[in-house]
Amino acid sequence: MTDTSQARYSTGSIIFHWVIAIGVIVNWRIAESAEHLEGAAKTAAIAPHKAIGITILVLSVLRLLWRFTHKPPPLSESLASWERFLARAVHVIFYVLLIGLPIGGWMAGSHFELSISYFGLFEIPPLPVTPDPEAGMAVLDQHKAGGIFLLVLVALHIIGALKHSLYDKVPSLSRMWFARG
Repeated sequence: MTDTSQARYSTGSIIFHWVIAIGVIVNWRIAESAEHLEGAAKTAAIAPHKAIGITILVLSVLRLLWRFTHKPPPLSESLASWERFLARAVHVIFYVLLIGLPIGGWMAGSHFELSISYFGLFEIPPLPVTPDPEAGMAVLDQHKAGGIFLLVLVALHIIGALKHSLYDKVPSLSRMWFARG
């Protein structure tokens, strides 16, 4: 039996992971700060949330392509079978959410016939959906619920990484960090 606890992710995977993670946290904070605003103030406050969401979408698709072409390191053999299953399931759910949430937000805005200003550089047109504010609100409700689920999953992901590193003494944190050791 070989020890896979020291196996590391590729530099590309590490960069994608941390840039997307920072984007998710920033986007969560933007959405929270805009939650109680109304009208033009809310529109202005939420504009960077939409642009960062598109960035997360693009980076997540690129990360998924990277993952298909750069095999991730094997999980530690010290993990129980249920932990291995949970780790794989969480990764799949992360990809679904990191791609689905931005598309859902884009779709919600599209039902209101809104384009997305990409940091003032260019406009991303609405998706070709029927204008329907009711449908837009329903999609937005699902987008918010998915965002909350993503945050819960992020918290569990962090707790799991800390548990493996600090309690189980499996260096899982170093697998997704730049420096060795």
